[in-house]
Amino acid sequence: MQAIDADVVVCGGGVAGTMAAVAAARQGASVVLVERYGFLGGNATAGAVAQFNSWQTANGRRVVAGLANEVVERLARYGAAGAHETFVMSTGHKMDRVPYGPEVLKLVLDDLVTESGVKPLLHASLLDVATEGRRIASLRVMTKGGLLTLRPKVLIDTSGDIDALQRAGARFLELDEGEALQPATMMFRFGPIDFARFDALSPAEVHTLAQRGYAEGQLARAALHASRDPDSADAWFNISRLGIDATDAFALGAAEIEGRRQAWRAAGFLHQNVPGCEAGQLRAFATQVGVRETRRVEGDHILTAEELLQPVQFPDAIAAGAYPIDIHPAAGGALDYQALGDDHAYQIPYRSLIPTAFDNALVAGRGISATHKALAAIRVMTISMAVGQAAGTAAAMAAIAANGPGDTAQVRAVDVSALRASLLADGACLA
Repeated sequence: MQAIDADVVVCGGGVAGTMAAVAAARQGASVVLVERYGFLGGNATAGAVAQFNSWQTANGRRVVAGLANEVVERLARYGAAGAHETFVMSTGHKMDRVPYGPEVLKLVLDDLVTESGVKPLLHASLLDVATEGRRIASLRVMTKGGLLTLRPKVLIDTSGDIDALQRAGARFLELDEGEALQPATMMFRFGPIDFARFDALSPAEVHTLAQRGYAEGQLARAALHASRDPDSADAWFNISRLGIDATDAFALGAAEIEGRRQAWRAAGFLHQNVPGCEAGQLRAFATQVGVRETRRVEGDHILTAEELLQPVQFPDAIAAGAYPIDIHPAAGGALDYQALGDDHAYQIPYRSLIPTAFDNALVAGRGISATHKALAAIRVMTISMAVGQAAGTAAAMAAIAANGPGDTAQVRAVDVSALRASLLADGACLA
């Protein structure tokens, strides 16, 4: 069986994982990026979310930049990013976003990993993980060429479901009584749309239409939330609701099927009832359902909603965010939405990226150590990219420091001041 040694192995090529891999490689680490599809991006491409939300506070102070901003700049050079804009959510609250083309994002992420020297391992499925005490020793993955063993100095699990650390025996956080996993969504592309008429709908008109569609069983959630495709008269709609545990293979497959049914019904409702959508039809389904929540690792610090709302200033802050607490209930048509103040931003500490069970592993993306309610704010892709950049930078620092015979990488030994300084030098926002 072939074996490959690497300073950093990143398991999961979504936007968090890709940013982690690129950041680590730019620090001088050798990096292997493992991804099950033949392209990168996760929910941003396969899930076709089609917009990067919440770059700034309500009054316009930027809180996410760095590699995430570079992604948007590169998308714009391809002609596949819309202008930064403000839109009104179904709750009536305002949100800022950058719409983008999911297919072109694949090219942008390809460019980033290629130019930085990351070794992408696509079409690869994780089989198992071997440990030695508190250290991740190796991962076995199935590829088109057969089994391959990867031996990292540091593992970054950005698989969303945190599959690598689950197989390694990490500890995970439980839901509290009364809590349920947030549902998944099947995005779909619909068009053409007369956006002059569609965008002219008032929040009250949108609310009335959405409530009617939900009451009639045509919409799975009471929303008409859409992101315009930058290169056409189409939009990607986020109006399905699939209450599942996406780590259950049978439930996930059933959700893919039900999600396409929900999208088809929703497209019919748009065509028949929504101004500006009369000429439209369903153009495409996302490759996969977009998953909001599954496993959350037990980390050295469990980030709470109370810490986000105060907000607590962490000495080891490695990323910031301003997305509100936005909980999609597993059933019903509404949202549990807790808006923030006009200049409210919060921080994410490095300790929430470190799993308690291991010394040479980090987590980025929606599986970091946070409560269910805190995750409802920090799960979005802009913040995930910022956390991914931090994880990759820290992993490279830990791996490169372990350069002597018998040395093992220690993520807790990373100089946090040096990590923060490196992130700031690379354009990140930490507050």
